[in-house]
Amino acid sequence: MTDLSTLTLGNTTDPYNRAAERGWDITDASQLTSSLDLEADVVIVGTGAGGGTAAETLSKAGLSVVLLEAGPLKTSSQFDMDERAAYRDLYQEGTGRGTKDGGMVILQGRSVGGSTTVNWTTSFRTPPETLKFWADHMGVSGCSVEELAPYFAHMEKRLSIHKWLQAPNNNNAMLQRASEKLGYSWATIHRNVRGCLNLGYCGLGCPVDAKQSMLVTTIPSALDRKAKLVHRARVVRVLREGDVVRGVEAEALTPDVRGTTGQKITVRATQTILAGGSINTPAILLRSDVPDPDGRIGKRTFLHPTTLTMGIYDESIDPFYGAPQSIYSDHFQWRDVHTGPIGFKLEVPPLQPAFAAGFYAAAGELLTQSMDNLDHTQCMIALMRDGFHEDSQGGAIELGDKGQPVLDYPINDYLLEGVRRAFNIMLEMQFATGAKSARPAHKQAKHYMSWKEAKAAVADLDVAAHKSTIGSAHVMGGCPMGDNPDQSVADCDGKFHRLDNLYIMDGSLFPTSIGANPQLSIYGLIYKLSSTLLTELQA
Repeated sequence: MTDLSTLTLGNTTDPYNRAAERGWDITDASQLTSSLDLEADVVIVGTGAGGGTAAETLSKAGLSVVLLEAGPLKTSSQFDMDERAAYRDLYQEGTGRGTKDGGMVILQGRSVGGSTTVNWTTSFRTPPETLKFWADHMGVSGCSVEELAPYFAHMEKRLSIHKWLQAPNNNNAMLQRASEKLGYSWATIHRNVRGCLNLGYCGLGCPVDAKQSMLVTTIPSALDRKAKLVHRARVVRVLREGDVVRGVEAEALTPDVRGTTGQKITVRATQTILAGGSINTPAILLRSDVPDPDGRIGKRTFLHPTTLTMGIYDESIDPFYGAPQSIYSDHFQWRDVHTGPIGFKLEVPPLQPAFAAGFYAAAGELLTQSMDNLDHTQCMIALMRDGFHEDSQGGAIELGDKGQPVLDYPINDYLLEGVRRAFNIMLEMQFATGAKSARPAHKQAKHYMSWKEAKAAVADLDVAAHKSTIGSAHVMGGCPMGDNPDQSVADCDGKFHRLDNLYIMDGSLFPTSIGANPQLSIYGLIYKLSSTLLTELQA
């Protein structure tokens, strides 16, 4: 384990420290004193996995690109592994984003690099089961395993995505040991890192730039090729002339990105790409009043609803150190793709103190006792694979009274059956590896002293919304792609069906959830779509 007292943070690796020397064109919209008008071949809204990938692809071909980002530019020189600052500066609504009824918390990035700046580096290709389901049931073409393989391979090489070769930390090792003891399949996770120091604080921004996020890879590449970056700029709507989109209109945000300054940003472009993510992209389209005769924009938005259990061991776990995710199990994921109970992937999360405290759904003495045992606590999470069953339709993006996006995501009995089943499976796994006590994330639960006691208690729990802790760090869908305009929002090249020169290039294109952490699915698909767009523009 790296001795943190000897660690030199990102001052020596931060590429943005040489921005002026490299001739980068970066504008902080919060400092504008007048309106800003720009022109480009392509304007890209969002700098996460989709926007960053598209920006590099198109700028390398010589196209002029403008990138707009609602969040601030925060870089490794400022990443000090402090939870309070990171959650405030790098996440949507300071980690306070949630579903309409408050039943789920949604963790999404909101800074240059988007969620790639704060994710835990877990990288999976889109599962074959998902791609087959899209082809068979959702009208998606051109996205078979074979057709996507070269695009995944390119992005894996570009972002140093490879199987994690170091030993898992004890938090992850318990998942491996439990799987082996109970006969469940498991495997090692691939991560997008180069020169990783195994710190474990990936969710707070990598302080040494080892994480190969868009912040340190594709966006610097685009800036080197004369792309322009404007941050703290919230896109309000697309600009239309009849059935043709001509760019976007944005508003400058205050330094804390909580308000507006009154200054406007207008970018006129030949091609417009929306890559703001599966909540913000549908919201832009809804605010723009684009044609949507079937009312599909924002519908079928998916989350991988996630729940968890926590076990306390005699041995040291130190779940706040080491690669956050290195072991997973799909043993309960694909038994019934779309005909049976909801499937789920088993992983573990890192447990930085403030983050962990929110998992307990507790207060007072119970929370104090739990946090006193944090260094001996192991946590497992179950990520529900939503969108494949008739009782799993996801949620819908709505606009609030000020035009802000709101996700209405009902937690129904189909999902809750999966939550209860996951509680039992994960608790049994923890007791099988020697936990002296364990509890599910439920307000009425406590630490149980044996698997027998825990199983009986879970059977009696009222597993319901607002009582069970359910959240997500993955948002997908809302603008599904497909060949049939009557069943989808965009075609399988990402082009909006009913307007010209408008493309969607982010996870909102997914017709279901992925069934795996989605960052590599976005990288591969958007590299394919942006390459196709480039070919068309060059023709």
